[in-house]
Amino acid sequence: MRDKSSATVATTVTADRVIGLTLGALGVLAFSMSLPATRVAVQELDPWFVAFGRAVGAALLAWAYLRFTGAPRPTQSQWRRLPIVALGVVVGFPLFTSLALTTQTSAHGAVVITVLPAMTAVFAVLRAGERPPLLFGVASVGGLVAVLAFLITSGAVRGALSAADLFLLAAVVLCGLGYAEGGALARELGGARTICWALLLSLPVTLLITLVAASAHPPRADTAAWSAFGYLTAISMFLGFFAWYAGLARGGIAQVGQIQLAQPVLTLLWSALLLGETVTPASIGAALVVLACVVLIQRTRSARATDQDATAHAVHRTLPAPCAGAAPGARHSRERPTTPINP
Repeated sequence: MRDKSSATVATTVTADRVIGLTLGALGVLAFSMSLPATRVAVQELDPWFVAFGRAVGAALLAWAYLRFTGAPRPTQSQWRRLPIVALGVVVGFPLFTSLALTTQTSAHGAVVITVLPAMTAVFAVLRAGERPPLLFGVASVGGLVAVLAFLITSGAVRGALSAADLFLLAAVVLCGLGYAEGGALARELGGARTICWALLLSLPVTLLITLVAASAHPPRADTAAWSAFGYLTAISMFLGFFAWYAGLARGGIAQVGQIQLAQPVLTLLWSALLLGETVTPASIGAALVVLACVVLIQRTRSARATDQDATAHAVHRTLPAPCAGAAPGARHSRERPTTPINP
């Protein structure tokens, strides 16, 4: 009976991780066009307006979603963690990528953000307490090397770090922090409510800066720039996070975060469609190598995590029954409460 129960738990854990990986992949697909869209938008619009204006628009969507669903307010401890999410994904990444892409191409930006999965994993260890195994890290490095080798040979890397490179690195650090903290918080709040509350929390700041930027440089742009701005608002800043944070919560921050290894290649593909860059056979080969590394990463950690969760469940079933006189439904003090994961 115990073996059957352990097998059931292992199956449930595996299914949860598959769902998490699928949601994470949808999030990466949404985010992969962020840099090309930003590049198009900042050619016509002020970068400060692009960075903070899209957050204002997304905050209005977030308010409508929370009101329609009747979502409860975060707890006091959750409110204390939301500013970290907002700093990383609502303010930091949009601002620094907008500033960088006024002078750099989205393809060059893809090179720098290649380190984002590693940064997410680092903050996952620091903020969420996850401990990826050694082989997991080796596979991650392999994916990073494959992407960097492709981008270097394709001419995307131009040598010494510029101010734009520093902006991009700052964006990566803050985004990794926001991803890790948001993924951990999404285990309690759910992916949708995590980004919605972060957007609303940031609204006083983002609205003020948007108004200042608009007054200094009145927004005038062509259809392409406004379309790119609309994508950044509705998809990159809002809907993409629904899938992304839910995926991080279900599949594990460090594991699902490594799907981002495919994002630079996808970004180049979108750049070809939006900016006219040529997609060579080498890009297809690099994409296959990166995806192979991602598969290795997932299988390595998934098998280990499944064994750990099944073992933990087996230990839980051997815990003593509630003490005599305890309230109905009470559990032994060693049992840890669980929090359901909301989509």
